[in-house]
Amino acid sequence: MHQYLIVCPLVFLAGFVDSIAGGGGLISLPAYLAAGVPPHLALGTNKMGSTMGTVISTARFAKSGYIKWKLSLFAAACAIVGSIIGSNLSLLASEKFLKGMMLFALPVVAFYVLKNKDMGDNKNTGSLTEKQMMLISMAAALVIGTYDGFYGPGTGTFLLLVLTGAAKMNLKTASGTTKVINLSSNIAALVTFLINGKVLLPLGITAGVFCIAGHYIGSGMVVKSGRKVVRPVVLAVLLCLFVKIVKG
Repeated sequence: MHQYLIVCPLVFLAGFVDSIAGGGGLISLPAYLAAGVPPHLALGTNKMGSTMGTVISTARFAKSGYIKWKLSLFAAACAIVGSIIGSNLSLLASEKFLKGMMLFALPVVAFYVLKNKDMGDNKNTGSLTEKQMMLISMAAALVIGTYDGFYGPGTGTFLLLVLTGAAKMNLKTASGTTKVINLSSNIAALVTFLINGKVLLPLGITAGVFCIAGHYIGSGMVVKSGRKVVRPVVLAVLLCLFVKIVKG
């Protein structure tokens, strides 16, 4: 029971943050570990909750017309390939290595957030052709999808920053595309973990309900408020993670 009391409130918060700016795994994965769930089971169970939540935020962005479907589906296919590779690699990795991955992810995300202050709201937004956007999105989906399958935390933030920065999408379109890519990689990784028995189903399903609630509320805020909401939340996530890393 104590696992549910620790995990569920934090997974709700993770879903809320993830739907706005990505990075929800930076909250939810440590929550599973803090509740005493072994790392490989934590990775698999976390994928179940995040997949359930991402379905909801993806649907809200689709309903609002912020998803470029052709581009997103091609990128999603690349994300699935990457995620399958990454999740299989994670099953071979040591638990110590999995915990240490966060030390690598944080400074990279922090650098791009601080550099990309406009979050897709500047004179260069929309300056690339559809083909260029698609190629950049597919490459990003393959690489980041591999990372998502292998470890995961910060995936949505990575995607959001690449799509607004390198692919020159506006924030809302980048957020919608990110959700489709992230959902695809989540599903591929979840299937891999399920096949290998690395998911605690009762905890994962319960946490998923809380994640759905967080995603529903957060995605509504992005649609209404855009960059005004996203950038502060990204920076807050990174600050919390810095504190966690420093404290060990």
